[in-house]
Amino acid sequence: MDEEIKLPKRKRNRIKDYDYSSCGTYFITICTKDRKNIFWNKNHPYYVGEDIILPFDKTVLSPYGKIADGAINAIPEHYPHIELLQYIIMPNHVHMILYIPCKDGRMISSPTSIPTAVGQMKRYVSKKIGFAIWQRSFHDHVIRNKKDYEKISKYIHENPLIWRYDCFYCEE
Repeated sequence: MDEEIKLPKRKRNRIKDYDYSSCGTYFITICTKDRKNIFWNKNHPYYVGEDIILPFDKTVLSPYGKIADGAINAIPEHYPHIELLQYIIMPNHVHMILYIPCKDGRMISSPTSIPTAVGQMKRYVSKKIGFAIWQRSFHDHVIRNKKDYEKISKYIHENPLIWRYDCFYCEE
């Protein structure tokens, strides 16, 4: 009668023993809790991100989307050693490319890691909104070369155009 309940084993979110404060380029994806579509204004089914990929009609983010947009753009202000290279705010998730530069061609660890900066951004947004909006943790990918960077950059740029076919798509 006392059967042991097998809970699913959580997949490790970070590369084991990897130093996320070291110089490098990182692709980050953060989803909303229960993948709720809260970042886009429901009357404007497009997208917003950095200026080079804004649509001509300057799509309007929801109030929550505007808070997330401000927090994402503030990452380099709070963490001057981390550069925000590209980002996109989708209805229920955010993609970012963050970069920690090398100093004089040498690999020098930054005083703050990528998980710390992303975690602080998530906490700030939830606090500003008044409740937790993010799913636990986030997905990361260490970008290893120019080809990898170009592929991810293209994905971020085109993500809104293929939103209905995206793995994060969910209609409310």
